[in-house]
Amino acid sequence: MRPLRPSANPWTIALAGMVTLGVAMGIGRFAFTPLLPMMLNDGVIDLPAASWLASANYIGYLVGALLCMLQPWLWARFPRLPSWAFTQLIRGGLLMTVVLTLAMAWSGASAWPLLRFLAGVTSGVVFVFTSGWCLSQLARLGFPSMGGYIYMGPGAGILLSGLLASGMVAWHWTAASGWLIFGLLAFGMTALVWRRLDGSDERLLPLVALVHKAADEPSAEASVGHGSFEMVLLTLAYGIAGFGYIITATFLPVIARAALPGSHWLDLFWPIFGLGVMTGAWLATRIRPSDFRSMLVGGYLMQALGIGISLWSPSLVGFALGSLLLGLPFTANTFFAMQETRRLRPAAAASFMGLMTATYSLGQVLGPPLVAVLMHGARTPGDTFTLSLEIAAGTLLLGACAFAWMVRVYPVKRAT
Repeated sequence: MRPLRPSANPWTIALAGMVTLGVAMGIGRFAFTPLLPMMLNDGVIDLPAASWLASANYIGYLVGALLCMLQPWLWARFPRLPSWAFTQLIRGGLLMTVVLTLAMAWSGASAWPLLRFLAGVTSGVVFVFTSGWCLSQLARLGFPSMGGYIYMGPGAGILLSGLLASGMVAWHWTAASGWLIFGLLAFGMTALVWRRLDGSDERLLPLVALVHKAADEPSAEASVGHGSFEMVLLTLAYGIAGFGYIITATFLPVIARAALPGSHWLDLFWPIFGLGVMTGAWLATRIRPSDFRSMLVGGYLMQALGIGISLWSPSLVGFALGSLLLGLPFTANTFFAMQETRRLRPAAAASFMGLMTATYSLGQVLGPPLVAVLMHGARTPGDTFTLSLEIAAGTLLLGACAFAWMVRVYPVKRAT
């Protein structure tokens, strides 16, 4: 690992990570949500097909996360593979996001599942290595709490794409035009951070190197006493949130249109969700929790409450408040979970972040097919969404209970 450059400063790293995740997640993954109503209106896709198209993206995200998790093994198995820097992979992922987003505008419907799958793979890889690189650099600079700023990126991307989509709907643009605009936006944001990602820091390591690094790393002492079962519980509890939020996050504009037909405010619920994501990530930088898992309990309960409010009050106020509460802990939960991963496995954080992200994305994969399956037996799409959201809220409550149990059974033991 090369030392930090003298010119490195925490704000440069945090802002680069924020913009990077804004491109890879806010556009590469979530631009589909505000564009879905436009695609449905254009008649190029129906709701069941949209569920499977969303799943193709989430399956790709799962594959990308698994590749990150298996990276040390792959490099040990194939020693001639090049030792890329984290930032080189991030750069490549940003370029792929631009290309794949633009391709959605120019390709036919038969190519969309593949494009969304590849976009998922790309966003999974970029998310894991951006998280690993930024959190590591900020920790070594002595500003670990600033890692929360990088998770404002997805919210910023969601907010911007949602507002743009609202304008496109008002101007009666097609979904293809929307994909084109988002691709150009991704290109502009990539250009902003390109020079910051100069490839001079951490590099991918084979498994044997990680073993030696763990032995030499002083911070590895903090992981003493943390058995495999504790890491398994953390991973499973974190994965629950993937299923818990995904139905609302994917179909929010469609659900709102079904409940409030003709309302002029329909397209603002998704930007409100993005604003909540940004605000929650910013608040995470102001908090110094003694136990990250306690914060995750609160985050899960808040998201369950947001879903519950949308169910109990399918009105303008209910959807606005529900969207905000669902968004506030969205990436804040990710920040707390990634920090907990660094606490438990400091010497191999990137690989375990890949495992966490893979489990989270597995939950996401299961959400849209559930909607598609339930739709076949429901009288109306509204009945399908109601039952799906009830299941999602119950799942989040289960995850909150799991983290609360871990806080009690595995108390934090600070290194001395």
